Amino acid sequence: MSALPAAITEQDAQAAIARLAAIEPGRHWVVTCYLKLEPRDRTRGKYLIKMKNRVREHEAQLARQGLSHEDREAIASSLRQVLEYFEEPNHLPRSRAIAIFASRELNLFEVLPLPHVHRSRLAVDHQPLVRELLGLEEEFGTLLTVVYDRTAARFFEVTAYDAVERPGLAGLEVSRAGKFHGGHQRQVMARAGTPSGSAGEHNYHQRIRAEKQRLYAQIADRIFQINREKPLSGIVLGSIGVDAGAVIPHLHTYVHDLVFGVVKLSPKQATPAEVRDATLVLREERERAWERAHADAVKDGAPQGWAVNGIAATLKALSRGQVRTLLADGHDDDSRIDEAVEDALAQRAQIDVLYDDKARRVVDGLAALLRFRA
Repeated sequence: MSALPAAITEQDAQAAIARLAAIEPGRHWVVTCYLKLEPRDRTRGKYLIKMKNRVREHEAQLARQGLSHEDREAIASSLRQVLEYFEEPNHLPRSRAIAIFASRELNLFEVLPLPHVHRSRLAVDHQPLVRELLGLEEEFGTLLTVVYDRTAARFFEVTAYDAVERPGLAGLEVSRAGKFHGGHQRQVMARAGTPSGSAGEHNYHQRIRAEKQRLYAQIADRIFQINREKPLSGIVLGSIGVDAGAVIPHLHTYVHDLVFGVVKLSPKQATPAEVRDATLVLREERERAWERAHADAVKDGAPQGWAVNGIAATLKALSRGQVRTLLADGHDDDSRIDEAVEDALAQRAQIDVLYDDKARRVVDGLAALLRFRA
């Protein structure tokens, strides 16, 4: 089997999710695996070590449960199938996460490359655990990445599963003339009726600057129109050189706060895959900031009863339906955290898994911001 692409099309992803969601609970067993594949997870095969440990834990749990021999064999076979898949590095997608659903009894083995998952987890149930997939598109939304220079702009819609290029903008032809080139440029300007000499050179560069600003204003207007057609969850600007952030002052106030930042991308050579990768990196940086903000909210809210901290207290709040935002330590392997994430998904609570070190120090495994006080 060849390596998976970095992303799949929106249509293929939706078709796969529909197939999984249509599987009704029954006697069959389904293994659900969500796995982070960020650079630190790939280093020295950490993802594989983590997965082997989780498979061993589940095999030990199966031995303690009163399952039939046939059930244990079916589950063990599906677990081995997932593990064997990960043991071949060529199977890994270029994306930052992956989801696998396997069932020997259903002849099921579905693999989805994803932009991210809440945390690496492995579960065995009578149906695929697809709530995270169902919420991913809504949570991720649509990001608009604009890659531009002084002559043109390209627009990319980046979603949870894909990056699609929209129609672009081209600047005026004079913008492509480049620098002022002495005698030849004076001849061109003379034919156009433009004064020669230093004044002509000054006017030429003034015209270039004015046309750049007009193009930037057109880019800003196009961003505003796209956001009106389909509300955006974020904006990323890509360019090279000193004008990388030149569009920002032109943005309408309605979309200004949506800007995640600026990435280095060549407007002439950037591919949709490169745009998507750069956009996801910037989105991840923004997620770390959100994590710190939520952790601070827990510190401020706990004394007033609007937040809880600790696994036991958070599980109790979940059981009461109080949780508005669940905070989970992304490096804590306590199995109760995985169960809390699935429970929060069922309650349609916001989930923020913490990987920022500063934010993690605040949370004792689990914490939550509450909808109401007990």
